[in-house]
Amino acid sequence: MYEMDISINQSAFPDSDSKPNKRRRKKSMVWDHFTIETINPDCVRAFCNQCKKSFAYISGAKLAGTSHLKRHISLGICPVGRSKQVKDQMIPHVPPPVNGTNIPRKRCRASNGVTSSYFDGDSCSYDLAKMIIQHDYPLGLVEQSGFVDFTKSLQPQFNIPSVSLLEEQIMGIYLREKQRLMDFLSGIPGRLNLTLDLRTSNQSFAYVLLTGHFTDHDWKLQRRIFNVTVAQFPDSETAFTRAIAACLGDWGIEDKLFTITLDLSHATQSARENIRNLLPVKNSIILKGQLLINSCYACMMRSLAQDSICSVRQTIQKVRQSVKYVKTSDANEERFNKLKQQLQVPSTKSLTLDDLTQWNTTYQMLVAASEMKEVFYCLDTYDPDYKLTVTMDEWGQVETLCSYLKIFYEAANILTSPVYPTTNSFFDVVWKIYFELLHAAVSQDFFVSMLTRPLLDKFTKFWEDCNLVLAIAVVMDPRFKMKFVEFSFSRIYGDDAEVWVKIVDQGLHDLYLDYVMLSLPAPIIEADNEDLVKTEEVSPEDGILSDDGGFSDFDVDISDIMGETHVKSEIDQYLEESVLPRVQDFDVLGWWRVNRLRYPTLSKLASDVLSIPLSTIPPESVFDSGERKMDSYLSSLRPKTLQALMCAKDWLQHTTSNEVFPSETSPELAFVKTEL
Repeated sequence: MYEMDISINQSAFPDSDSKPNKRRRKKSMVWDHFTIETINPDCVRAFCNQCKKSFAYISGAKLAGTSHLKRHISLGICPVGRSKQVKDQMIPHVPPPVNGTNIPRKRCRASNGVTSSYFDGDSCSYDLAKMIIQHDYPLGLVEQSGFVDFTKSLQPQFNIPSVSLLEEQIMGIYLREKQRLMDFLSGIPGRLNLTLDLRTSNQSFAYVLLTGHFTDHDWKLQRRIFNVTVAQFPDSETAFTRAIAACLGDWGIEDKLFTITLDLSHATQSARENIRNLLPVKNSIILKGQLLINSCYACMMRSLAQDSICSVRQTIQKVRQSVKYVKTSDANEERFNKLKQQLQVPSTKSLTLDDLTQWNTTYQMLVAASEMKEVFYCLDTYDPDYKLTVTMDEWGQVETLCSYLKIFYEAANILTSPVYPTTNSFFDVVWKIYFELLHAAVSQDFFVSMLTRPLLDKFTKFWEDCNLVLAIAVVMDPRFKMKFVEFSFSRIYGDDAEVWVKIVDQGLHDLYLDYVMLSLPAPIIEADNEDLVKTEEVSPEDGILSDDGGFSDFDVDISDIMGETHVKSEIDQYLEESVLPRVQDFDVLGWWRVNRLRYPTLSKLASDVLSIPLSTIPPESVFDSGERKMDSYLSSLRPKTLQALMCAKDWLQHTTSNEVFPSETSPELAFVKTEL
């Protein structure tokens, strides 16, 4: 073993003909923890003094550097170092003396004799790139004088990267996380569902966000952004299909596609048909491409709420001005509260102005104001400056409006949960909204019927589009099964309910049959090379091929499996068993995980169906009033950089914090530099 201050064999360096250097002591603090050893003339390795693990240092003419050695110590990777619980202490920044003399900085040592941790510029640069990604900071932050001064005051040794170097680091993080996600997707047991979210920009083009929804190995719902693509002509018939095809090819998931969900308002009829035709191409047997959801659930709730608010906008404006009168003046609010105490008006809501960009805030403002309607009604007599009296008839309309806004608000609020709800959760909400609007539209109350008829026309299209998917999903809930479909359809369709129930039952059995066919092994045909014949040379009478492609005998076998054998199919056995008692916080996917051995095929169907997304909008934007736009900064970036920032931000939320950052010589960054 060599000591730290010996010279290295000059043959290990690229220029072996140069004059040997004088013996010099290595200056890097890493050599307090490592010892180098010459394995052979072309190989020099570094050994950790604590765990004795070896690392590459010199290989032939290539110098590996010391970054990977630093990480072994500073990140606590060394097992012996962790067992000793050595606490890292940053080297304090010593400002220059007042008299201007230069005092050499000494190496700080901990009390146990082990050198304290050192400043690692690579780690800081990596953390800076992660900070930019996670908090949506602009890349130009590294060039702003305030950030530069602040960083230098914290650590003068840190070389702040340029925008181009920062972009390389971001692309490296994106590529590494993408590979990690691809490895994860390659082993998921079920299929993938895609949602398409269109975001406009100030330019003439738009952006298509494609998000995948699936069930992981632990039978938990997951959602990840896959691609962010530029649609130069978003109104064209092929804009969405091109984005979908590019996404499927990029991720290698063509054979895993199950359903597609998009926002009806962003797609023409021709565009929707193109997407519908894409489904059977990618999945030739899954219900022949019927599982296409044209309408976004969150967008539908927003549309119903906005149409309701718009129908009584003049009355709402008077209420808004009344609330504004009270909330924008301390004196007015004090008089309002005194009058409220005198009238002894109870209230459970606080009076607040609404945010016009969030439709739920308008609902909350109206609910709070209607609770204090008596105070507002009498305020003009108590405060002569108040001239915005809302009549009692108008307050009655506000209360009626709030009763329907409450339905839409609670329906949309399902999507704000940190965990995306399983598909069966939506059926009970959606059928009740449809049932409520059906009866309200024929109400004898003129205001109620006037308010709800347009809503019913719009919601009927949504119900017809997704009721089959929702009904199949709720049947996969062992607490409800087909019984709940029969009950709800009888309330909606009356005497015609049996017809609609049969449609659901037939669709469910057809879907189950598709999964049975997928689970069967492919037929094996053995033949010698000399006996091989072309398909077109064999007649149907030979019993090998027929007009339907040679699957007639196979279909007979499937028919036997489904109906003619004495053993009941999984789907029939499941439906005939009693429903489970209703309990709160029931984990439907967890139930199928426990029972997957009893229902090996049906559990796969349930896993896929229960992961079908109904909304294209992320939880934080459920109550947005307007269309989603890409901000001017993001739209000014190159498409690759934009996609890297948005996707990596989403992926890093699911990454553990104790990851190791790549070195400057890592394959990820080498590839990025080549790409850029």
